[in-house]
Amino acid sequence: MKIFIEITYLVSSILFIFGIKRLASPKTARQGNFLAALGMFLAVVVTLFDQHVLTYEWIIIGIVIGSAIGSLMAMKVEMTGMPQMVGVLNGFGGAASALVALSEYYKIQNFSQYSHDLMMSITIIISVLIGAVTFTGSFIAFGKLQGFITGKVVKYTGQHAINAILLIALIGLGVYFVITPELATLILIITGISLLLGVLLVLPIGGADMPVAVSLLNSYSGLAAASTGFVLQNNQLIIAGSLVGASGIILTLIMCKGMNRSLMNVLLGGWESAGQGGAATGTAPQGDTKSVDAEEAAMLFDSASNVVIVPGYGMAVAQAQHAVRDLTNILERKNINVRFAIHPVAGRMPGHMNVLLAEAQVSYDKLFALEDINDDFPNVDVVFVVGANDVVNPAARTDQNSPIYGMPILNVDYAKTVIINKRSMNVGYAGIDNALFYNQNSLMYFGDAKDAINKLVNEIKEL
Repeated sequence: MKIFIEITYLVSSILFIFGIKRLASPKTARQGNFLAALGMFLAVVVTLFDQHVLTYEWIIIGIVIGSAIGSLMAMKVEMTGMPQMVGVLNGFGGAASALVALSEYYKIQNFSQYSHDLMMSITIIISVLIGAVTFTGSFIAFGKLQGFITGKVVKYTGQHAINAILLIALIGLGVYFVITPELATLILIITGISLLLGVLLVLPIGGADMPVAVSLLNSYSGLAAASTGFVLQNNQLIIAGSLVGASGIILTLIMCKGMNRSLMNVLLGGWESAGQGGAATGTAPQGDTKSVDAEEAAMLFDSASNVVIVPGYGMAVAQAQHAVRDLTNILERKNINVRFAIHPVAGRMPGHMNVLLAEAQVSYDKLFALEDINDDFPNVDVVFVVGANDVVNPAARTDQNSPIYGMPILNVDYAKTVIINKRSMNVGYAGIDNALFYNQNSLMYFGDAKDAINKLVNEIKEL
């Protein structure tokens, strides 16, 4: 029986690895998700046999309730709400790790089996600390994404000092707990401080930095699970948690690179001007903007042979991905080549634009990463920017005083004509005007993305 359990754990681990590998492409992502889910199912089933569970009533109740909630969420949550859902799931993962570690500690205490096992004490503290931080931090991220917590950078006097004091206190209390693990009250204090620290660490992060925050919290949830694996002495949980933790931190670093910012800059609150709605330090663009209506924009599209669409968070907010697909279809029927340029930090979570466009049945073959399409913009007749701002701002290349200087951007200003769809001239997350709006080859097409694109499609049909 023991050999069978170990072999099943090995098969489950292999399924996790292949599942993550298949997630690398939207074409194989569904299969990858199935493989990983199958691996987790096998791991859960064999663990129940391995632990010699005597009663399954509560386990069955938990499975039924959890499956019902998960299925309902999967069916009801819109694709535009995926960042919020990912944040919630990260939080649940952290909470589960913390609760399992706490329950294991109290089980040992109740049976008077605690014999100052150093490794057990250390792993319990790590699991509780990371799990609790992940839980509250993820729900703050959820609140920012959902809009009932401000998406602006939250700064207050002494915030870094307070966070440092709490972290030092946690380290000190953790060391004391390892020395005297029989003090049950101590672990509750550590849990409480960790929950508070999760709130204070994520609250200062601006809404536009949520792709980084969500991927980092995902990494935290994996590390918490791996720590809990040591608590339970379960190799499978250690492997699964390590995979999630490693992939999450790699993705976090990729996102930071995409914004040309350090992880510490994001965690400490980002740009001073972020989300403030005013101009930041730097040279403000000079000149007037030119605007077009749906009829004029339609004629520009109709005369083009090569079009690139740049989606941004504005497209997600307006839920305009289906309208964008309709625009793509009608242009292609006119033998116009249409591609999508995807910036790595567009949206509110890693791959946000890819997910939205996939949900609208836009072929993945039309989606191009920044490094794959940037050199081709001089050959593009029309670039259509839908709700993107800072990721297409030429100031990142030219203005050394700009807070986004050095950030990789999509070189849309090199195209022959750029049409920018926005509700207004409001600044983006960086709090600075976009120099692109004032370029000679730029035209503003104002309006809600969904309505504006639908009008544009109707006008193109008439040509």
